[in-house]
Amino acid sequence: MRPVVLAGERRLAVPGPLGEILPSGGLQRGSVVRVEGAPGSGATSLLLRLLAAATAAGEWAAVVDGDGVLGGLAAAEAGVALDRLAVVRAVPAALYARVVATLLDGVTVVGATIPRGFRLGDARRLEARARERAAVLVAAGSWPGEASLRLRAEHTSWSGLGRGEGLLGERVLRVAVSGRGAAGRERVVELVAGSRAAA
Repeated sequence: MRPVVLAGERRLAVPGPLGEILPSGGLQRGSVVRVEGAPGSGATSLLLRLLAAATAAGEWAAVVDGDGVLGGLAAAEAGVALDRLAVVRAVPAALYARVVATLLDGVTVVGATIPRGFRLGDARRLEARARERAAVLVAAGSWPGEASLRLRAEHTSWSGLGRGEGLLGERVLRVAVSGRGAAGRERVVELVAGSRAAA
């Protein structure tokens, strides 16, 4: 059984510039957050930042990595405490919703790469489970249901190369945040990451 979450504790703080443009500075427990972006746009880095916020607060996080592309080194460099992160891979499509629901029962933030053809009925059941358990589901990709918050990785650029020589330095990730209620007006932030952050 999970402890009762009081109204004043229903927000998971997200530090830094990203948190500054989120409603109340963080993620609402019991909600679904949609993360999207084209391949190479930085959407995975965005997902990792949200998982890092959870583990930095002493919470447990999990990710269902359908494509098997999430690496431990990238997660650690994004600030995720690996000793508080569970990674689940190779989940059959028929069991996907059940696995995510099980993780929502015991983990504060669950990141899930949504497979193609994910059904609306399954999405609604997971939304209800997140509300019941005061957990946050971070849905990466095409989410057929309702999300209270949408984070879109729009652009990424690198610095550090000069005249074809040198090493990649910092990466700037442009993120647009929109959603319902307090997040109704879209806001944009540029996040700076090191050269070895996830793509």
